[in-house]
Amino acid sequence: MKIGILDQAPIAKGNTATGALRNAVETAVLADELGYHRMWMAEHHNLRTLASSAPEITASFLAAKTKSIRIGTGGVMMMHYAPYKLAEVFKTLSALAPGRIDFGVGRAPGGDHRSTQALAVGRPYIPTDLYDKLHTILELLNDKAVEDSLHDEIVTTPTDVVLPEAWLLGSTGNSAIRTGRMGVGYSFAQFFNGEMSKEIFDTYKRNFMPSAFMEKPVISVTYAVTVADTVEEAEFNALPVDLGRLFLMKGRLQQQLTPEEARDYPLTEMDRSFIQSNRDRGLHLVGTPSDIADQLRADQAKYGFDEVMIVASGPSQEIRLRSLRMLAGVLL
Repeated sequence: MKIGILDQAPIAKGNTATGALRNAVETAVLADELGYHRMWMAEHHNLRTLASSAPEITASFLAAKTKSIRIGTGGVMMMHYAPYKLAEVFKTLSALAPGRIDFGVGRAPGGDHRSTQALAVGRPYIPTDLYDKLHTILELLNDKAVEDSLHDEIVTTPTDVVLPEAWLLGSTGNSAIRTGRMGVGYSFAQFFNGEMSKEIFDTYKRNFMPSAFMEKPVISVTYAVTVADTVEEAEFNALPVDLGRLFLMKGRLQQQLTPEEARDYPLTEMDRSFIQSNRDRGLHLVGTPSDIADQLRADQAKYGFDEVMIVASGPSQEIRLRSLRMLAGVLL
């Protein structure tokens, strides 16, 4: 099973945004040494808790600091950017690190209304078919002519470079058919709402049409994972992650609590039920390395996906790196 990492550059208590990005570099270097297959940076706006707002920039730095691991975005939020610019950015990245770049895109805004408006320079957002937009980007990446008034007489530089792998992110299954027909990889965010199903993945596979970006269908599933030597320790480290989701559901955006603060937080029965429901739905896997490995292999057999990506979301960089080492020991 190929294993990757999705990094959101979380800003832990006592750290800074700059420190969080340095942690991402440290994570990428270690993942490269351990044999992880890929690492993606997320795109989030208008948050003081996450530092990953420009994943294509961070990706270029990570690619320069690593040797073998694939580097990319999970994903760049294409609604904010011109197809021509995205194509040029990722062709440039692929020219600099040929055979190691992933162009992962999402259809969500990655932020709230205010940040979306600011990214549009205050102009009203004009809804567009984002699948059509992705089609245009893919054609430009592949040095194909796009027959419209904007792109019919332009060259997307640099030309004749190794194509990046192309992926579309999803979390509900609504994009399975269109993703397959475009011939790109399907990255499913199980950690987001836990709605993974074999039916969704089979729909993607049935509709897959080979392309210059993917010869066959490839499905990656992303989980939040907390792993430790014992179940007790894993539970202790996992509670801050669970509380972060609980606070988000309640509209409270704040830095992740320390394990000690989370332990002492007064949970209501409703809070406990919410956390347990998320665990039961597979949004957050918690346990020993062998527990996690068994769960991932069982899910792979049940649902038929190809790869796993881990949101290593522990309460400190030390805990996250230790988790990655533990997972590598049982899965790589």
